[in-house]
Amino acid sequence: MSEQKEQTLAARNIPGMMNRDQRFAQVEHAENAGATLRRIAAYFGREKAMVLAILLVVVFGTVCGVYAPSLQSDAIDVIAGIREGSLAGTVLGMLAVYVLYSACQLTQGLLSAHLSQRIVRRMRGELFGKLVDLPIRYMDTHSHGDVMSRMTNDVENISTTISQSLPSLFSGVLTILGTVAVMLWYCWQLALLSCATVLLTLLATKVLSGRVRKFSRQRQMLLGRLNGTVEEMVSGYRTMVAYNHQEATAGEFCAISDSLTRAGIKTDIFSGVMGPMMNCIGNIGFVIIAAFGGYFSASGLISVGVISAFIVYAKQFSRPINELAQIYGQLQTATAGAERVFAVLDEPDEDKSGNALEDGPAAVTFRQVQFSYVPGQPVIRDFSLVVPSGKKVALVGATGSGKTTLVNLLMRFYDIDSGSILIDGQDIQDISRDDLRRNVAIVLQDTVLFHDTILNNLRYGSEHASMEDVEQAARMSRCGELIEGVPQGWDTVLTGGGENISHGQRQLLAIARAFVADPKILILDEATSNVDTRTERAIQEAMQKIMENRTSIVIAHRLSTIRDADMIVVMDQGRIVECGSHQTLIAQKGKYYHLHMTQYAGFVT
Repeated sequence: MSEQKEQTLAARNIPGMMNRDQRFAQVEHAENAGATLRRIAAYFGREKAMVLAILLVVVFGTVCGVYAPSLQSDAIDVIAGIREGSLAGTVLGMLAVYVLYSACQLTQGLLSAHLSQRIVRRMRGELFGKLVDLPIRYMDTHSHGDVMSRMTNDVENISTTISQSLPSLFSGVLTILGTVAVMLWYCWQLALLSCATVLLTLLATKVLSGRVRKFSRQRQMLLGRLNGTVEEMVSGYRTMVAYNHQEATAGEFCAISDSLTRAGIKTDIFSGVMGPMMNCIGNIGFVIIAAFGGYFSASGLISVGVISAFIVYAKQFSRPINELAQIYGQLQTATAGAERVFAVLDEPDEDKSGNALEDGPAAVTFRQVQFSYVPGQPVIRDFSLVVPSGKKVALVGATGSGKTTLVNLLMRFYDIDSGSILIDGQDIQDISRDDLRRNVAIVLQDTVLFHDTILNNLRYGSEHASMEDVEQAARMSRCGELIEGVPQGWDTVLTGGGENISHGQRQLLAIARAFVADPKILILDEATSNVDTRTERAIQEAMQKIMENRTSIVIAHRLSTIRDADMIVVMDQGRIVECGSHQTLIAQKGKYYHLHMTQYAGFVT
């Protein structure tokens, strides 16, 4: 682990991640729901025409849904001889209204899905654009899983809410208001009796959904642990088998699986009870309507057709109440997710302002540099060093001594606390980060390749590099044999960041990519740590050519790779403790001598 990761590990905030059950999962709450909803409304403001169209369709569909039972009441009264009129005309009118209602439902779903995708596409685009402009410090101090969760899970929750919950919310509220109004108009006494079952519905929903949510949270937590156990077993399968931990791992899996099964059974029981319970309450409502409706009909207060309409309205009234109870939780979760997305969007971008790096030599000067990842815990202390232009300087020292941190400061991944870093007398704080990094190529210890062809991975160092330049870089880094040995040659796709080739081959390609960039300054951070000795010697010979007349900074633990360096700098706790050539430092018999003897003579330090 690099000293950068060691220093930032304590500052990381790594929240737990779990999948959310769409219906009864744990409800997250936004800290400032009002401000978040206003920002979400701004996205809807850019789609005014579509939002208006959805509202019109919802209103028209609700009117059709409320009006259809009235036509059914008229048809029954015509059949009973209570009302005069054409039965065929009434039935055809009822059919037309139901067809229009179904068409509105379909149109509402299509428009809502289209609206959600347009809003989410814009939100996802803004979020990804923000991520690529964030400072390195943000990525180092935030869990990568949490960042990815905001990009995927949180945005997906917003999409689901827009496409499903919001239209249901609008139509549900309108349906309740319209249904109650019509029921009161027909018979306010029977309307009040019908609404009495609403209290039972709300009480049952609150009790049962609370139980389901409790066990659903437990199930999701256990499911996350189960997935983690399986993933750990698969990724560390060789180690598990090598240490004969099959039975222990299987026992751990079974224990978690049993707990998950129990939680799942309880969740399914309570969620399964909800449907029959709602049906039971609905049937009680139908009994109330039938009993009192029959009495009112016998008294001449209402007709038989009105009783039929009330039965439909009672069902139509209870359905959106249940939906609104579920939508409320979904809206809270979506609002909390949106708040997490907006928190990233509100992060300050990396400052890209500054002047261009002047042409000419590239001597690097560190003047009394002080830096700490965590305030009060300095990593670099009063560091001063001059790297002459065109020379090769090696940094050595124990893990955590500050070697990689100096590279981070030179690349302006982080800004120094005090002091200055200059390139040929020009302070890097005055140079734009983009121009600075165009003139510096780096090969990290942790090789990163992309899911693309070998050719495009090498051109990542310079998009405008010619094929001739790429081929020359491949030859110099000894990648020719690798490229010739894969099926499609240059067009071979590296899957999973290069999992279809060996680690050493990935490092060779990373070195070739740096060569393609043709930088003024070349940084090699343990660049040959994963190649064999024979390949390392070949790379060293190639490096001599690429490093000619080029300022080079090499970080190495294997001292054999930096014997020919013009200057070797030995670091300890962020300071320079020794400096000189290989022979000079060996003769001094100081810290470098002990490091050398530890590697090659077996001395214990």
